[in-house]
Amino acid sequence: MRARVGDRIILAAEHIDEATRDGEILEIRGTKGAPPYVVRWSNGHTGLIYPGPGAVLRIGAAPGVPIPSSVPVTAQHSPEVGHVREWNVRVSIFESGDETSANVVLIADAPDPLSARGTAHRSSHDVGVPEIGDEVAVARALRHLADKLMETAETDVSVMTGEEAHIKAI
Repeated sequence: MRARVGDRIILAAEHIDEATRDGEILEIRGTKGAPPYVVRWSNGHTGLIYPGPGAVLRIGAAPGVPIPSSVPVTAQHSPEVGHVREWNVRVSIFESGDETSANVVLIADAPDPLSARGTAHRSSHDVGVPEIGDEVAVARALRHLADKLMETAETDVSVMTGEEAHIKAI
């Protein structure tokens, strides 16, 4: 992992009920962009971190940083210019006996990651096939995440237009 000051770092939750952490890299103490990094987390805390395999580095300025006023409004959202983003969904599955739970986190440009949870319970009459519990729990978590994302979009449209918005799920 190679970073620059101002890049964003995102850490997946270590446990299913914990939140994803994200922060801005303030200082690089390794050579040539290598760890450790001093990070200011979104909760305001600052700390030294050696990122592990669950870390995601987002190159560029922190989300929510305003577009400079020197950039014309037409260039900020022009469809001709094009805009490419990559979002990631992290899925964590925990199984204990007949219970399976899944936590999904959408890691995107928004300042706050969206997360959702799904569960599955195997009947005592069913054959124990862990993959089925995983599939059901993850599907339910993803469905809840999709619902939250649609609600967020509706809220954003309402804020932009000043009218109540209803987005149809197709």
